[in-house]
Amino acid sequence: MPGRERSGEPPSILTATGVRKRFGRKLVLDSVTLEVRPGEVVALVGENGAGKTTLLRILTGLLSADGGEVDTRGSVGYCPQGPGLIGLLNADEHLRYFGAAMGLPDGTALDQGHQLLADLGFPVGDPTLARDLSSGNRQKLNLVLALLGDPEILLLDEPYQGFDHGTYVNFWHQVRTWRDRGKAIVVVTHLLVERQRADRVVELRIPRLSPAESKSTSGAS
Repeated sequence: MPGRERSGEPPSILTATGVRKRFGRKLVLDSVTLEVRPGEVVALVGENGAGKTTLLRILTGLLSADGGEVDTRGSVGYCPQGPGLIGLLNADEHLRYFGAAMGLPDGTALDQGHQLLADLGFPVGDPTLARDLSSGNRQKLNLVLALLGDPEILLLDEPYQGFDHGTYVNFWHQVRTWRDRGKAIVVVTHLLVERQRADRVVELRIPRLSPAESKSTSGAS
């Protein structure tokens, strides 16, 4: 099939090679490599402090790496852990505002957004301001904004915070639907059970300083 590698798998749409990041003296990412293909769900796991959120922010371009390369061959939608919402706007106003930033006409942004909201069980047309929404509905709206514009790559940082059990189950049903439509999906998770829902698991480990770096750090004033 045209555009596929000899192995029969599609070429990577997102590639990170040798990514490094420090915050001051703290090494957060040490030569991290990641590849994601269209139609693939990758679970990104690791203990607290392993750099999962930092890596996603670098992949989106919101944060610069200190070294390494990132290659994205498609549009990116990013859902952060905490809803990046504007408290005094309701759902439709968010759709118009974020849609305009993507170059989408109001009608297109609303049509797309309403379908996505309905898929996630958010009451379409609800005039409630974002600051007054339940935590679950805030996160649903947060997720819909990441999906607006039909991005080819989804970077989801524990996107189900505040979801009840039914919404959580529906979320993973939607993930399978997005995957079947050819989206490349990276989901940050702490839950072991979710590893079984992914096509592949990538584990980040907290970088260990070399003896020379440890000596330099411990000796610093």
